[in-house]
Amino acid sequence: MKTHAVRLYGKNDLRLESFDLPEIRDDEILAKVVSDSLCMSSFKATKQGEDHKRVPDDVLHNPVIIGHEFSGEIVEVGHKWKDQFKVGSKFSIQPNLNYKGSLDAPGYSFKYIGGDATYVIIPSQVMEINCLLAYDGEGFFPASLSEPYSCVAGTFHAHYHTKPGVYKHEMGIIEGGKMAIMAGVGPMGLAAIDYIIHCDRRPSFLVVTDIDQARLDRAEKILSPEEAQKYGVELQYLNTSEVPDPVTHLRNLTGGEGYDDVLVFAPVKKLIEDADAILGRDGCLNFFAGPSDTKFSAEINFYNAHYISTHIVGTSGGNTDDMIESLEMMSEGLLSPEILITHIGGLDSVIEATKNLPDIPGGKKLIYTNIKLELTAISDFCSKAKGNPLFAGLADICDKNDGLWSVEAEKYLLENGDYL
Repeated sequence: MKTHAVRLYGKNDLRLESFDLPEIRDDEILAKVVSDSLCMSSFKATKQGEDHKRVPDDVLHNPVIIGHEFSGEIVEVGHKWKDQFKVGSKFSIQPNLNYKGSLDAPGYSFKYIGGDATYVIIPSQVMEINCLLAYDGEGFFPASLSEPYSCVAGTFHAHYHTKPGVYKHEMGIIEGGKMAIMAGVGPMGLAAIDYIIHCDRRPSFLVVTDIDQARLDRAEKILSPEEAQKYGVELQYLNTSEVPDPVTHLRNLTGGEGYDDVLVFAPVKKLIEDADAILGRDGCLNFFAGPSDTKFSAEINFYNAHYISTHIVGTSGGNTDDMIESLEMMSEGLLSPEILITHIGGLDSVIEATKNLPDIPGGKKLIYTNIKLELTAISDFCSKAKGNPLFAGLADICDKNDGLWSVEAEKYLLENGDYL
């Protein structure tokens, strides 16, 4: 089976190549990838190359396929898994395998599996630890985005709190408490807002901060305070660049008591220090944003850690249970993964997009790996529609859906796109 794939050979060395996959073994599965959502983690892996903890040291001679937020359908099943997986079934993969303590993960570490490919071989360890997950919902892109949603689900589950004199961590956010999400209207921040509004353990008050008013306005439109109120959450958006003293302002929103749970979605020293300063008693700060700088640090108030029991936690990825939870919530219509997507592209756009991901505005960049298509903002579909039936059709569909991507748009692209 021939595949087209974007492979990493070293620091900033990505190549789009065609090559033959070997015949699958009895304990492997052959799959067609349909969609992959580009992630900042792939940018970091590309930038760091063999220095990245998940990328093999010999990547120059044994390149790996990048991309880890992908979905598709099963093409061939090795004998070992015949009773568990069926040809034609749709799937998603939890890439954070933690297989026997290894950091190896699809999209970082393997020669024959990664999201930015047309066909892949799923190795046995993925199935052995139940990380090949069935998806029964509509379309493919929601399953791709179940991975980032699993990361935010894991973040909320990783929060912890304590009671005076009791040496036991109570896991999860404070139900009915006060929460802040700092720098929270990027794609992962939107996923966090969407999840926390609609999951079964919610705060009573949530403030989301950022310094980009356009992104704040978009977030408030698609995840409105009115929607949050339906689920008992008072939601406010705040542009901290317009507030002289963000810490005092944020604390005043809680009556001066501070926040039970604070999440930080950007690796900015001042942001972390402000987040620490707004914690209340027994407050938990979760540093979600993974920095590229291995020496990145910020000052923390250890007086508060000692006397009012503030906590710090960091999370990097979710686990299989988090991903199953996300897939189930999507199937029940509780999550809206389309709100994260702002750009659509084909496999031929992956290299440039991945290398420049921090500089491309908007949210998630969704790749359809069997299609040839320049990376295009959904908001630009209309301007490209003249003389281009594909963009004309996509523009009409997205306009009917308030400018958002949809299963209908995906189906139209897959039926009318230019294939590799």
